[in-house]
Amino acid sequence: MSVVGGLIVLVVVLAAASAAGFGLRARQGRFRAPKPSSTPLGPPGRGDSVPPTAATSALTAADLGAPLGRRATLVQFSTEFCTYCGPTRELLAEVASGRDGVAFVEIDAADRMDLTRRLRVMSTPTVLVLGADGAIERRSSGRPRKSELLAAVGAVLGRGGDS
Repeated sequence: MSVVGGLIVLVVVLAAASAAGFGLRARQGRFRAPKPSSTPLGPPGRGDSVPPTAATSALTAADLGAPLGRRATLVQFSTEFCTYCGPTRELLAEVASGRDGVAFVEIDAADRMDLTRRLRVMSTPTVLVLGADGAIERRSSGRPRKSELLAAVGAVLGRGGDS
């Protein structure tokens, strides 16, 4: 391969890597509705192909190890070495304390590998916004933006997020 050919390959690889990096970064911290899963959130088993129902796609107080909020619950999966988990914890606690009936629960992903696997938590912080029934209404991976968190909580509460 000539020097020019090698430089062209290098530029193409760098451009592709940069595009992938920008794409991943743009998704970090954005709340989205959970994707329909081909398996329920119940205990994993072989051959599970039943679509989730309200009964199987909701988390309970027993799952979380803490009571659910009366109107909504903010759940954060974190780890000891996570850079953004501290600021995310503070943000979620602030938002939960400022809204009546909203609880905040932090789960150590390393200690609760059963729940981490079940919910397919691949990075920390991962934030779930649960409805009053424990159903996962919104999900975010990475450091959430306050405005997007407020909008996600507001959507679950059924109003603009102000309270």
